[in-house]
Amino acid sequence: MRARNDLTIYDKVADRWWSGDTRWIRTLQNMVPARMRHFETVVPSFRGKDVLDLGCAGGFLAEAIAARGARVTGIDPAAEAVAAAKAHADEMGIAIRYDVGVGEALPYPDSAFDMVACVDVLEHVADLDKVLDEIARVLRPGGVFLFDTINKTWLARLVVVTVAEDILGLLPKGTHDPALFIPPARLAEGLRARGFEVGKFRGLGPVGINRRGDFRFGLLPFTRVIYIGHAALPAK
Repeated sequence: MRARNDLTIYDKVADRWWSGDTRWIRTLQNMVPARMRHFETVVPSFRGKDVLDLGCAGGFLAEAIAARGARVTGIDPAAEAVAAAKAHADEMGIAIRYDVGVGEALPYPDSAFDMVACVDVLEHVADLDKVLDEIARVLRPGGVFLFDTINKTWLARLVVVTVAEDILGLLPKGTHDPALFIPPARLAEGLRARGFEVGKFRGLGPVGINRRGDFRFGLLPFTRVIYIGHAALPAK
């Protein structure tokens, strides 16, 4: 039986992360513009902010945030993917700090960041509560947590695992374990327990097809598959 929540896939394709020749990696890259459009509706500006991209993989989101004037740090357990992210940033002349590590034990001091972005990650972590503890710890008062993740519904399992992985090959088989999907109420409760004020969750998913035949992404009126949101710590 193929293992679920197989995080080795990110290192296996590290040398192709920015080449554009692997469909499932293009799918991840194609989600970034929709994410950023939404995040920019809840964050006045990224310019001059210290931002942590938690679960940065090969650096798609990190570079998009850096392009908006933020000081970005990316961290991920996939060492080869992190190396690919660093190499691409260096090649492009983009100043991003990259580290290898996990969300349950972030190697940063308290109150180190104005924002933490965490996309396509929470449904993979070993201990969600520890990750939320760490996010709250490294954020400054008034800091914002930006995220998306997968809902724990039968529809999400059908769309993400059966269709996207097993039928269409939009993701490698075994990428996700439906047991780790997170109901919105569970995430909201965990955030509120750590002092966050939780914003409205929105749906995220395919809204069209581009010229290469890949999905384009945008906001959707339902959250039963992927949902995107933000939460803020009170300013002191």
